[in-house]
Amino acid sequence: MKTLKTIAIVFSLATIFTSCSNDSDATPVNEEELITTITAVFTPEGGGTAITLESKDLDGEGPDAPAITISAPFAQNTTYNGVVTFENESVNPAEDITEEILAEAEDHQIFYQKTGTLNGFSYSTNADNFDANGKPVGLQTVFTTTTAATGTLKIILIHLPNKSAAGVSDGDITNAGGGTDAEAIFNITVN
Repeated sequence: MKTLKTIAIVFSLATIFTSCSNDSDATPVNEEELITTITAVFTPEGGGTAITLESKDLDGEGPDAPAITISAPFAQNTTYNGVVTFENESVNPAEDITEEILAEAEDHQIFYQKTGTLNGFSYSTNADNFDANGKPVGLQTVFTTTTAATGTLKIILIHLPNKSAAGVSDGDITNAGGGTDAEAIFNITVN
């Protein structure tokens, strides 16, 4: 009987200590934000009309395909400076996810993959296009056209890429790893 009482006391004390544990040591969970809209605005150097690419998927991972709009074809022999933004338009007012990407710059990188006869997209060299370690975030891109071309542009936002892996800082997604937070594909024409 004495052993049974001792076991009961030990069990009671163990329950008290475990239920009063300090949860402040737990790593905070950084929940992924819903991104419904990807917008890329390409402004020609030297003036001219900006071209806007937009992918809007208001049902998120729901059954509806995103609505893709492209304001105009790109012009030949022109350099465009592009700026990409990410939003959650399922809430009112819309939430600017770009601010969070910048606040967590070391944890994010945007990649630009092209197909067809399009020229490549490169990262802008503006200082605010890089994280504190000098690695690209990629919210700003440069696209220089030459002759007529067609193809697709895929914009991909990667969370926790290995920015030190081979080619990643140059925009090659092959060794980036991480997870895809958002992506959109646009059919591009250069006239």
